[in-house]
Amino acid sequence: MSVQANPQSAKNIETHGLFIDGREVAGETSETLAVHNPATGDIIARIAHGTAGDVDRAMKSARRAFEGKDWASMPVRTRARLVNKLADAFEANLDELYQLETINNGRPVNETRAQLRRVPDFFRYNAGLALARRDAVIPVEGEYLNYTLRRPVGVVANCTPFNHPLMILSKSLAPVFASGCTTVVKPSEYTPLTTLALARIFSEAGLPDGVFNIVTGLGPTTGKALCEHPDYNKLVLTGGTEAGQIAGAHAGRIFAHQTLELGGKTPVLTFPDFDVDRAVNYAAFGAFIGAGQTCVCGSRQIVHKDVYDEFVDKLAKKAKSIRIGDPTETTTQLGPVISEKQRQRVLNYVKFGLDEGARLVAGGGVPKYMSNSGGYYVEPTVFADVSAKMRIFQEEVFGPFTSITPFSSEEEAIALANDSPFGLAAAIRTRDVSRAHRVASALQCGIVWINDHHRLDPASPWGGVKLSGVGREFGPESFEDHFEVKSVMVNMTDQPFDWYEQTTQQRLN
Repeated sequence: MSVQANPQSAKNIETHGLFIDGREVAGETSETLAVHNPATGDIIARIAHGTAGDVDRAMKSARRAFEGKDWASMPVRTRARLVNKLADAFEANLDELYQLETINNGRPVNETRAQLRRVPDFFRYNAGLALARRDAVIPVEGEYLNYTLRRPVGVVANCTPFNHPLMILSKSLAPVFASGCTTVVKPSEYTPLTTLALARIFSEAGLPDGVFNIVTGLGPTTGKALCEHPDYNKLVLTGGTEAGQIAGAHAGRIFAHQTLELGGKTPVLTFPDFDVDRAVNYAAFGAFIGAGQTCVCGSRQIVHKDVYDEFVDKLAKKAKSIRIGDPTETTTQLGPVISEKQRQRVLNYVKFGLDEGARLVAGGGVPKYMSNSGGYYVEPTVFADVSAKMRIFQEEVFGPFTSITPFSSEEEAIALANDSPFGLAAAIRTRDVSRAHRVASALQCGIVWINDHHRLDPASPWGGVKLSGVGREFGPESFEDHFEVKSVMVNMTDQPFDWYEQTTQQRLN
């Protein structure tokens, strides 16, 4: 599946249909949406704009596959071997996938390649969980045997975002396939190309028809139709908090399982015993990797007053040194944001920060040497002297944007960190082991990094609290949530039983 990076005419632009029942098919209507290269603004492909009818077709395909003998009756060991084969197929097509993803979402090629190299492990880990799965025998009172049976929950509706298209998709696909569920995916309209490519790759690797379906389109139309469909059993969504609230409400009406990974405003607490240069390097990595378009972006630097001025000065210099450019070039360190709309959002928050009295120490605009590129570039931006009441402290920007706030005591640092409606991730910089564990315990979030940032592992649960969502991805927690649990109670005695005769005798006695 090739895509032209810089198409010269309409004839170079491929149009992609939906992926239903193991093949690419046309949409119900001829309406299409343009897919842009965010580095140039060029149209690189067109996709079908899926309708409610298209969503229904995909759902019926997923339901047939879930109930069909080829998938539902597949032995666990056979399924685990297939999931491992899918991991191998992903690895074999890695070059195609990371190049296509770089063109489609604008993330520098070095970042994309490093990220996608990890993805095959997601599938292998879940294949291992499938092989290691055991149902429980539960000790209960009396002469009874109590055991559990687990059955795959069913069809999973999955809405994926633009920032990490394949990685976030694969976090869901791995337990879906390993558990025996099926899925209908609605990828972001900005970045559908690698999702469509992966469906083809997996189909060619032997994934049965209907297990993995894709309906492309806009969130308010196609995504809404998917979330409002009555015949799915689990909803997985990664996106903004507002989208999660709307989709989750629909899922709640049909009592579907939910895993929602939503917004974030990650605090990074830097204590004076930690090396400032190292803290600054981590701060830049946490805030600007992926152009800051990640829900765990280190967007609130909370820094002890004793090292505050030095930290501000060095982070400003670091931000100004980052090389902005074409994401396909290996020398590029920061690519564009996904769209002009997203760039304008970042620039709006620059204005909010200035209006509220924060001190702009780096960035805040469009890099002059990229202003005629057609791409959606914005400078890495750093604000200092930010208070907890400011919008740039409280609201998610989703771009290469971070703020710095001083603190005097551990208690104040924790209070500042927890002063947020979000609770996805946090980071701590300290050499004091006791403090590190004490503060980690006090932070209101689902993920904490101590002296690191952005690290994940398929065995480690991932998710948030408060407005950052519900449920967990990765780890056995995610795998287990793809099953319904049935309790079986067996009477092990041959004692006669007649409740009414027994209660009559009790009254007579």
